[in-house]
Amino acid sequence: MASRPASQGSFTIPNLITLFRILLTPLFIIFLIQGRYRQSLAVFVLAGVSDLADGFIARWWQQKSRLGSYLDPAADKLLMSASFVTLAISRLIPSWLTVVVISRDVILGLGALILRLTDYPLVVRPSLVGKWTTTLQLITVGLVLLVKGKLVDLPPGVLSSFFYLTGGLTAISGTHYLYRGLKLVSQQGEDRESNDG
Repeated sequence: MASRPASQGSFTIPNLITLFRILLTPLFIIFLIQGRYRQSLAVFVLAGVSDLADGFIARWWQQKSRLGSYLDPAADKLLMSASFVTLAISRLIPSWLTVVVISRDVILGLGALILRLTDYPLVVRPSLVGKWTTTLQLITVGLVLLVKGKLVDLPPGVLSSFFYLTGGLTAISGTHYLYRGLKLVSQQGEDRESNDG
């Protein structure tokens, strides 16, 4: 179980930085659509730096908030979803990879919503495989932008390997989260039955 965030107002510096990151997403999409890959990469990197910055400030200046605990991951998902969808539409990554990435997030989001609506007080921490998945997704998007922006020249097959690796790890992490969620629900159900008994 994760500790509850410190009680702070909504207008904290980390939350403002997160809102800035959300506003970067449309700009990122516009640059991608226009084929301005170097500018897209610059915005993508800036979003990543802002993500690190708001996390650092929230921890060291004790500016964690309940709003931030929801806003920050939502901003991350928005950028990653926009990245994969736009790159797939532009045929820079395979459409099946985007389907895998989006499907995982949608399934996990629906699962979390169902648990909340059924009054299961479950807070699932990011797993190690989940963190690896996010990192690999970021690297994959970054590599595509680097190649299309003619900043690096990768040997044939390298990008394809990253596509398959990212897709495979995304599917594994999604399955792992579902397993953890079902296990927690089962354990909580047993606890409730024992308390009722």
